[in-house]
Amino acid sequence: MGHTIIPQKLVVEVPYLHGLHLGSNQMYPSSVIGHCSLTTLAIHFSCSTIGNCKTQSCLQWKGYVGSGRNAVLLKCRDQQRGVCLDRVNEHDKDEWSSGRHVMGVEKKLKEQIYLKKHHNSSTLSLDGPFVENDDDTNNEILQNFCSYGKLVDASRLIEVMARRNQIPHFPSCMNLIRGLVKVDWIDYAAKVLKIMVMSGGVPDIITYNMLVGGLCKRGQLKSAIDVLEDMSLSGCPPDVITYNTILRCMFDHRRFDQAIGFWKDQLRKGCPPYLVTYTVLIELVCKHRGIVRAIEVLEDLAIEGCYPDLVTYNSLVNFTCKQGNFGDTALVIYNLLSRGMEPNAVIYNTLLHSLCSHGCWDEVDEILCFMNETSHFPTVVTYNILINGLCKFGLLDRAIDFFIQMVCQNCSPDIITYNTLLRALCKEGMIDEALQILHSLGDTSCPPSLVTYNIVIDGLAKKGYMEKAMGLYGHMMEHGINPDDITHQCLIWGFCQVDLVEEAVELLKVMGKRNHMIRNSAYRFIIYRLCKNKKVDIAIQVLEMMISSRWPNETVYSTIINGVAAAGMPEEATELRRKLIE
Repeated sequence: MGHTIIPQKLVVEVPYLHGLHLGSNQMYPSSVIGHCSLTTLAIHFSCSTIGNCKTQSCLQWKGYVGSGRNAVLLKCRDQQRGVCLDRVNEHDKDEWSSGRHVMGVEKKLKEQIYLKKHHNSSTLSLDGPFVENDDDTNNEILQNFCSYGKLVDASRLIEVMARRNQIPHFPSCMNLIRGLVKVDWIDYAAKVLKIMVMSGGVPDIITYNMLVGGLCKRGQLKSAIDVLEDMSLSGCPPDVITYNTILRCMFDHRRFDQAIGFWKDQLRKGCPPYLVTYTVLIELVCKHRGIVRAIEVLEDLAIEGCYPDLVTYNSLVNFTCKQGNFGDTALVIYNLLSRGMEPNAVIYNTLLHSLCSHGCWDEVDEILCFMNETSHFPTVVTYNILINGLCKFGLLDRAIDFFIQMVCQNCSPDIITYNTLLRALCKEGMIDEALQILHSLGDTSCPPSLVTYNIVIDGLAKKGYMEKAMGLYGHMMEHGINPDDITHQCLIWGFCQVDLVEEAVELLKVMGKRNHMIRNSAYRFIIYRLCKNKKVDIAIQVLEMMISSRWPNETVYSTIINGVAAAGMPEEATELRRKLIE
């Protein structure tokens, strides 16, 4: 049967009916005059026309499965010409159907998309569908890839654009680099950054620092240094974070001398003498090589124009004090003084805090005398450090002396000062003195806080002074301070200790209404006390409150019941178990 061949632009359409089976996916070129033979997918067409018709093996095929009559439309696209076959011979249809079978016609046809390209273009098959797009189209696709988190696809598209001499969208490149670093695809990130820079883009400092950090995390120190060296050339010089990251990586890999030499080399190249980086380096040297080596490096870097400041010295004082090496601390202070500098309040407070923590009271007195001689008078922070240290060692009398001294020197105590003293007074059982100080705070510029009330209420409850504790509880609410779960738990424990369990249950209900956190230990303690007092009905109510306020936990319930039984109350335990079963 003859068919009319219609010259078109790039299209060959071949509809066929239900039952057609395609058995091959090969394409062969053919050229005749007056007769066009197109052999494709084991399909042979005989076409009668005058002229030349040539198909090429690089044609791109696209298949569609039609609905209704189950026709499949094959489209063959070529660069110059095409033919449209719009009818199929019944005899040919039967011939095609015989002896051929392929699984998944639509799948096979889709696999042909972009699979065949022009035989004279080797990059066409590698670059995929993006090769024919212009800059704007590919950049739009790139932004969509980045928006939907398709990091690998976006990376490959950028590589295609680089081969096609297209400029990628720089903000998308930076977002892509950051995303790749976050998922630890450092190699992809480095390639994208290189393409971006070669295309004229300038990554920002955050992008660079993330890549440097990712490389250091992997231990690729040389690559990280290479990135740092390239930063200035790209128009984005390294900053403090860049240098700190590389120095820390060097010390993590025990390359101590390399780190010191690296920083010296950067200074000689014109790097600003960042004090933060300088301090980090000195602190790392002190940590890994000791204070003597740290001071040596400190002196060497001064020759390079990088000088320490009080922050650097405070870092060394803090480190040596935490280690308890007060001899090393003395070396730091001596070096500080030799440079004509004086310790500031931060250095004094750091030193005093460490001395108080170790109970070195004679040294504390010496430091205080030296501070007064150099007109560095103690601040409220200094007094708080002293009072807190003395209270921890039970030296309450001396702590009170410092409290009086700071008031006499017009150094107003803050709420931390009062809370520290109140906690110590309650611990020593000096409840009346604690209440006196608490009530006197109402007349000062430092009113008591919720923490202040909780400290005193806890002290009263532990001593069994529940009437005074509840009086203070009402007083705080009158002054607009709402109690929290800590307040109520202190009161509950106090009531249970003096065998006022019913009052504890009432507080438990108040806590439930206010959605305060109630610990399992509080429930367990109240239930024990109630069972011991033969008040199983109330214990069951508490158990129901516990069940209704949290997810069922068989382990907790079993522990409570077994504990009641072990306390010599088997009948009460049986009653609780029966209630749980109900």
